[in-house]
Amino acid sequence: MPANSSRSFLRGGAAALAALPLLALAACGYGSQAQSDASGQKPVAGAKKVDGLDSVKIGYFGNLTHATALVGVQKGFFQKSLGGTQAKYQIFNAGPSEIEALNSGSIDIGWIGPSPAVNGYTKSDGKSLRIIGGSTSGGVKLVVDPKKIKSLKDVKGKKIATPQLGNTQDVAFLNWVAEQGWKVDPESGKGDVSVVRTDNKVTPDAFKSGSIDGAWVPEPTASKLVAEGGKVLLDESSLWPGKKFVITNIVVSQKFLKEHPAAVEAVLKASVETNKWINANPDAAKAAANEQLAADSGKALPANVLDPAWKSIQITDDPLASTLNTEAQHAVKAGLLQDPKLDGIYDLTLLNKVLKAEGDHPVDAAGLGAQ
Repeated sequence: MPANSSRSFLRGGAAALAALPLLALAACGYGSQAQSDASGQKPVAGAKKVDGLDSVKIGYFGNLTHATALVGVQKGFFQKSLGGTQAKYQIFNAGPSEIEALNSGSIDIGWIGPSPAVNGYTKSDGKSLRIIGGSTSGGVKLVVDPKKIKSLKDVKGKKIATPQLGNTQDVAFLNWVAEQGWKVDPESGKGDVSVVRTDNKVTPDAFKSGSIDGAWVPEPTASKLVAEGGKVLLDESSLWPGKKFVITNIVVSQKFLKEHPAAVEAVLKASVETNKWINANPDAAKAAANEQLAADSGKALPANVLDPAWKSIQITDDPLASTLNTEAQHAVKAGLLQDPKLDGIYDLTLLNKVLKAEGDHPVDAAGLGAQ
């Protein structure tokens, strides 16, 4: 941890957890492999290179919760902002692999969920990354089999899937269970509710077969379950003030931020422009995101999944810093995390510079900004 390395990120007695990517990102991905250079875009002819760089390497997930990245790639916002510097892309399926790529220099900037950002920051004693902007909020739901579960109280005694032990949704569900007065062992998932850690890509089949009774999952998995006959019992956004909570951030390696601030600013400028375009053109943006998903994965989402999933996601430049700290505290309460020191995880200086130039209000780091 940044201030006190003797405070273990994991509880000392949880040796089994220490071998896992505790707060790995399942909120935004399936599997663990990265694909390289998704776009094939070329530098702008005759334009100057930003910071003299030949390229800037950007990572993201092929998922709707990374809508800013999907649309920014598809519509060319990043390449336009970087001018003569080529925007290169890598698509990731799991948070740990993206953090590894950031640490190794395989990517410079990435769209990633709150849990792996916290994990990467704390495991490096605050030296690996900074969160430099927001991207999306929401898009997480508790979907159940309406024949087995008709009300929230009926969740007790049932088998509910989450994407991965200790991931963003797993922590949120464990926190919600505790607030109902029920008890669940966080490691085994056994207790008043059976928490079944299941990869998002197989959750719809597990639901269809009846091996799980419901799932607390992100989009588009939630809408896939609804398409299989599930019912949304609870939208996680209803549990948060203003119905907003962070699901995707923008991170950068501290080394790249220090050495190439102009390039980071160019990417943030593109992100802000992309978000404005998305919010002004929701239908066209939805189509662009799906088109990029098809290009990245070989398969677009059907309308009965895409439409409800898109509606549940809010696009924002604000990283919603206070909710990141709350999510971390939920993990502490669940027994999966020990007092993470998040001071300095944010550096919103360049984002606020871009927002000011656009005539927008600055965003806040909730006391967790770099000094």
